[in-house]
Amino acid sequence: MHPPGRTRARRPWLPLAGAALAVAAVCAVAVLRPWGAPEPVAPAAVAKGEAAVAASVPPAPLVLEEGARVLVFGDSWVYGSAATVPTLGFAYLLADELGVETVVNGVRGSGYLKPGLDGPAYGERIDALDPALDPDLIIVEGSINDRRLYPTGYRDAVTAAWDALQARYPDADIVILGPSPQVLPVQDATREIDADLSELAGARGWWYISPIAEDWITDANYLDVIDTGPIGRDHPSTNGHAYLADRVATAIERMEQQPAIVADAPLDDTPPAP
Repeated sequence: MHPPGRTRARRPWLPLAGAALAVAAVCAVAVLRPWGAPEPVAPAAVAKGEAAVAASVPPAPLVLEEGARVLVFGDSWVYGSAATVPTLGFAYLLADELGVETVVNGVRGSGYLKPGLDGPAYGERIDALDPALDPDLIIVEGSINDRRLYPTGYRDAVTAAWDALQARYPDADIVILGPSPQVLPVQDATREIDADLSELAGARGWWYISPIAEDWITDANYLDVIDTGPIGRDHPSTNGHAYLADRVATAIERMEQQPAIVADAPLDDTPPAP
């Protein structure tokens, strides 16, 4: 657990990301970051073979009060692997970035299908979460760890895990943070995982953040973000974690700035006064 911190500050020394891909927004207007990446948006429909999946449900604007409790759940990137100390990982830094209390639950090597080095897969880990935690927001990150087991059983595992998470914390807002590339070019299975998660989140009306679609990690900044050495093993460096914390925090802030989606007003058939 990490207590609330100061108002978030920009880090001008962070490396600039490369040119970003345009991301289609559903009922939202794209707002560009200083480095050119678009804001997080409601996921669009994703083509599967020759058939297209159902359109996404527009997510509601996010409301995150100062000092809110945020559960950050995921794999080794959430754990803080390759940072000088794990508490310099991006999940911990979000406390200061957003002015919230973060509860960090990261298990190295884990995914929706794959058990981790020091804990089980996502579904079993969710079943073990304390119901009394009562987070205001849950950020579920990853995971690239499923790429070698994908796609058999993947969508079922994700659906079961998310159902269990929603049942355990019915009052929490949930944001899905897709996998970030640990190597470039992005591996095909990682792209497919990103597309599946985007589609499934959109069907629930949940916000989805795609570091892949938004080009968070490119050839231009890869070595500044990722530690490729024998200790880092393709995880974010300390500077990389700080960069990711800034990107995630700004994505969350964009969600808070989205206008509410209201139903069309009923038609008034009363004739105008003469």
